Amino acid sequence: MGEIIHQSHITITREKGPTRIAHIRGFDKPVYYGVHGGIKKFYNVDPEEEHAATLDHLVGAVGG
Repeated sequence: MGEIIHQSHITITREKGPTRIAHIRGFDKPVYYGVHGGIKKFYNVDPEEEHAATLDHLVGAVGG
């Protein structure tokens, strides 16, 4: 096995409804996850504030 070059340290907590907050070690500001657009329609939820979904972050990471 090769040498580990990075290890993520993230704590995710649910704020309210579908909104979750990720605290990533090394960053001052948290990352918010939630629902928007077709995703909130699919799950039939109406959050107080829309945030990018985890799916959005995954697609963005793969697209680089």
